[in-house]
Amino acid sequence: MDLKEKLLSSFMAFEERIDVHSELHDLRTLALKNFEDKGFPTKKDEAWKYTSLNAILKNDFTVFPKQDTTIEYNEVRKYFLHEIDTYKVVFIDGVFNSFLSSTTHDGIDVCLMSSALNKPKYKMVIDTYFNEIASKEESLTSLNTAFAIEGAYINIPKSKVADKPIEIMYFSTGNEAALLVQPRNLVVVGENSHVQIIERHQSLTENPVLTNSVTEIFAQKRAIVDYYKIQNDNLQANLIDNTFVSQKQESHVSVNTFCFGGNLTRNNLNFYHLGERIVSTLNGITIIGEKQHVDHYTLVQHSQPNCESHQDYKGIFSDKSTGVFNGKIYVEREAQKTNAFQKSNNILLSDKATINAKPQLEIFADDVKCSHGCTIGQLDETAMFYMQSRGIPKKEAKALLMYAFSNAVIESIKIPELKQRITKIIATKLGVKMGFDL
Repeated sequence: MDLKEKLLSSFMAFEERIDVHSELHDLRTLALKNFEDKGFPTKKDEAWKYTSLNAILKNDFTVFPKQDTTIEYNEVRKYFLHEIDTYKVVFIDGVFNSFLSSTTHDGIDVCLMSSALNKPKYKMVIDTYFNEIASKEESLTSLNTAFAIEGAYINIPKSKVADKPIEIMYFSTGNEAALLVQPRNLVVVGENSHVQIIERHQSLTENPVLTNSVTEIFAQKRAIVDYYKIQNDNLQANLIDNTFVSQKQESHVSVNTFCFGGNLTRNNLNFYHLGERIVSTLNGITIIGEKQHVDHYTLVQHSQPNCESHQDYKGIFSDKSTGVFNGKIYVEREAQKTNAFQKSNNILLSDKATINAKPQLEIFADDVKCSHGCTIGQLDETAMFYMQSRGIPKKEAKALLMYAFSNAVIESIKIPELKQRITKIIATKLGVKMGFDL
């Protein structure tokens, strides 16, 4: 039985295990039907032209873990932003772990998706937002919707500022020979509110893991959302991350994606503008080697006038690694005075490394400022020679140039402790100890 058949046959058993309402049952059934019709995406699909899931899907994934697992904080402390106090929503093999978590209902809600889906007091929010902007056509998003039960639920009411960052952490322990997990996150940020969120998926095992994640983010008028994705997993971990962002008038949302680890990583990032004077920021740094594969697929849909979007993706690829950047800016006829910018800069450190880039603009308005650009090259030999002539060893000179290449994205990090953590990861990936404070 292949994975698709296993998922289809287990759906009824899944619904029997949970307290599902009729509305959710209908929604799940429709989503499952879409997945059944379309199946897993293949390279025949234009959006997946450069990314194949065939090798991953050969694993015999367990759809539901058989037992709850506990881990000690000291085992995973290094993965948390432990330098500062944070709210934490922690899952182990897809199951919430209260021991490692620090949730709250004091003025804001930082808790579980399962509670929100099943408790009457959350019904109005769920009815309004759940599955509202997630794709109804994309098969993997539909698969997640069909089996959505657990993840993070974050609701920041009107005129509230989250007093500390929120960490969403997913750990895989290896209790199963191969595990499929499908977390579902819902983030609602009210008018004039502000939140900072850090999301990380981390495998603690050498066993294969496939994560099919969906996150919906709703930013109301003048809301500010800073979202950081840290992807530094081991080489048996595979992540398909689907994030959908809805923005209303004068809201500012930034999503920063840092890809350093994992076997295959696919980031689908979709922004939808529903008001004027909106600012959307999409930044990314990818540093990979060996046979790693990272695919960034972005969409910013400008449908209202006087809005901005900025995309800046940096990639450094060595060994036999592969990178993909497929970014689209779509400007509707009504979206006059749009200012949209997209940039993908890449460095290949090996003759066997590959980057496939496809920046796209679709513009139907006539009073706009839109641009896109893509560069693929190698390190500047003149700069290398200059630095070495000043006494900097070749390895350190190479690392400094690559750090400077990534610096514009690093500077966009608004949490100082996270900025320091990311720069240390970059130094480790580049194989050097910098002689200055990162």
